Amino acid sequence: MNKPVTLVTGASRGIGRATAVELVNCGHHVIALARTIGALEELADEVGDDNITLIPQDVTDGNALEALGPMLFEKFGRLDNFIGNAGAINTLSPLHQADPAQWDRVFAVNVTANVHFIRTLHPLLQAAPNGNVVFLTSNVATDHRAYWGAYAASKAALEAMANSYKEEVANTNISVKLFNPGSVATKMWAASHPGQDQSKLTQPKDVAAQIVDLLD
Repeated sequence: MNKPVTLVTGASRGIGRATAVELVNCGHHVIALARTIGALEELADEVGDDNITLIPQDVTDGNALEALGPMLFEKFGRLDNFIGNAGAINTLSPLHQADPAQWDRVFAVNVTANVHFIRTLHPLLQAAPNGNVVFLTSNVATDHRAYWGAYAASKAALEAMANSYKEEVANTNISVKLFNPGSVATKMWAASHPGQDQSKLTQPKDVAAQIVDLLD
C-alpha cells in the first residue's frame, strides 16, 4: 500500500463519514468502521471500492476490537492514522435519574472502546513512519453543564486517557491529538438540541478538513 492508511471509527455518518470522504480525496486509503453495513456500502459507492476497506463492527465488542490489529497488520503491515470519532450520547437527565444501562453504553463507546483501539493498533502505528492518533472530544469535558453528566464524564475520561497515552509515546513516532469540533450539524447534535436550526451550524465536511489537516 503506497497510500497513507487511515482508520476512521463512526464512519457511516456525520463527521466520521465526511472525514472518510475527505481522506480519500486527499489520497488516503480509508478503513471505515461503523455498525451499519448499509451506510458503509453507500460510502464505498461514493468514494470507490478501491479506496476503502469496510469493517462493520460495534465498538462495544471488545474481543472483536482486540482482533482488529492483527487483521490489519496482515493486510496492510502498518497504520498511518487512527481517528477515534465514534461517540454515543445518553438521554440528557439529572444524575439522580440517570439510566445505568445508558451510562454504561456511553462509557463503553466513548472511553473503553478507545482503550481497545489503542491496545490493538499501537504496533501498527509504530510500524508507520509517522503514526497519528486523533480523538474527538467536546466542550462539556471541561465546561460542566447540568444534565450532561454521562457524556461530560466520558469525554473528560477520554481526554485524560488520550493525554496519558500522549506522554507514553512522546519519544516515539506516534503523535496523539485531541480535537474539539464544536457545534456541528449531526444526528447526535440534533438529538441533544431538539428544534435547533442545523443550517446555522458548522457542517461535517468543514470539520473533516480540519481533522485531515491535523495529520502529519
